[in-house]
Amino acid sequence: MKNLLFLFFGLFLLASCGSKSNEKTIYIVRHAEKELVGDDPKLLQVGQIRAAKLGQILADKEIKHVFSTDYRRTKETAAPTANAAGLEIQTYDPRNNDALVEQLKSLEGNVLVVGHSNTVGQIANYFVGDGEKYGDLEDTQYEFIYIVTLDKEGKSAVERKTYKDY
Repeated sequence: MKNLLFLFFGLFLLASCGSKSNEKTIYIVRHAEKELVGDDPKLLQVGQIRAAKLGQILADKEIKHVFSTDYRRTKETAAPTANAAGLEIQTYDPRNNDALVEQLKSLEGNVLVVGHSNTVGQIANYFVGDGEKYGDLEDTQYEFIYIVTLDKEGKSAVERKTYKDY
């Protein structure tokens, strides 16, 4: 009888832990201001300053993963945060947000995702649920930071802030 109780208790623990994920925060940003020429432009000086500011904002957020599309401007935006945390930048395909979101949900720890004007809102929308959906950003909008919080039960919430909020 005692062994049967231990078995049920063990199964209960496995069931309660198996479907839940750890709490985490995902920060989603558009790349910073870029040059307007070329297929893969680098950041302007103002963009480099914004990328450094992002690194400062996230310095105490215990970032464990940094994702960027495979473009110079997104990698340059992610670099200060990745370098400060001692992380490699992982690339993702901006045409396959489903795969990225599933990966983000499965990871342990806080995450930075750097994307584009037509992708960051879409990624945030995976976590909005029935709340307000976000549209694409205008070409001149670089100031938004989407903050996704995931609780232990996998429920999520999204808040959109600006760099000025920090």
